[in-house]
Amino acid sequence: MTNTERPLAISAPEPRTLDLIFTDTARAELHAKYEIVEADPDNIAGLGDEILGRTRYIIGQPPLSAETLAGMPALRSILNVESNLLNNMPYDVLFERGIHVVTTGQVFAEPVAEIGLGFALALARGIVDADVAFRQGDELWGGEGNAGARLIAGSEIGIVGFGDLGKALRRLLSGFRARIRVFDPWLPRSILEENGVEPASLEEVLTKSDFIFVVAAVTSENKGFLGAEAFAGMRRGAAFILLSRADVVDFEALMAAVSSGHIVAASDVYPEEPLPPDHPVRNLKGFIRSAHRAGALDSAFKKMGDMVLEDMDLMDRGLPPMRCKRAERETVSRMRSKPVAVN
Repeated sequence: MTNTERPLAISAPEPRTLDLIFTDTARAELHAKYEIVEADPDNIAGLGDEILGRTRYIIGQPPLSAETLAGMPALRSILNVESNLLNNMPYDVLFERGIHVVTTGQVFAEPVAEIGLGFALALARGIVDADVAFRQGDELWGGEGNAGARLIAGSEIGIVGFGDLGKALRRLLSGFRARIRVFDPWLPRSILEENGVEPASLEEVLTKSDFIFVVAAVTSENKGFLGAEAFAGMRRGAAFILLSRADVVDFEALMAAVSSGHIVAASDVYPEEPLPPDHPVRNLKGFIRSAHRAGALDSAFKKMGDMVLEDMDLMDRGLPPMRCKRAERETVSRMRSKPVAVN
């Protein structure tokens, strides 16, 4: 089979790489089935008319203009392997032409949910502080070391956002016999109820929860929507766990609420990444820190490649993509998440 007989796919997966998201076997399959053209994401138009005219797939999320898309009559799908739907292409044109825009971001749901549960357990039982005290010879034994400890079992839990990550969290938390309230203005009550959670207002989630998990994507409507007033309304001692994107909170207000002792918190994401060495959150007592590593497991990255191959195979056979998550016409332009800076 010659190159011209194979469907052509442009590879522009930054900040990922093909080696990161494909196993050796999957990458061999990719190259056997498709003609792969490696490209600079910022210069797709520079590939020339011949290549653009034959392109069936784009693996990545490069900036595209309407003019560039006009020169790609064979394009069937853009397979976003960064996970954020960036506002860097004319989605209206893509939808009008029936070009599928899909994302592999759901591969991170279980890894991030698991570390979120770990944060909750660590905050509830003082695991990190107890470990530090033990290493310093200042440990408190037995009941003395549990003055502020509590159980997740039987507690009241709030989740803000109920996409793939929210659903993965609910599955992990189901064994704790907790009351789980969820706020997600993009979902009808029936979907929440079918998933075994209680639909609630944002105020109810914030004021009635012992543990609050924030897993909402950043949109044009919710940037910074959790501020000083929201933190002040939380139960004293509540655990606030930020897993999605830092831009949904007023980070200064979050640090102030923790510093005052009103709440405790954990976060895997920050307003600036990497954080400056002198950022005050680095030494904030009552705050557990993780360096945007919750989902960055090799096993998760490799699932991306498998999903991409499966959906490309479906589309080659005239079927719609099923493994990746399709962008929705009504919501894609509202997304405001920043691209991942580091793996």
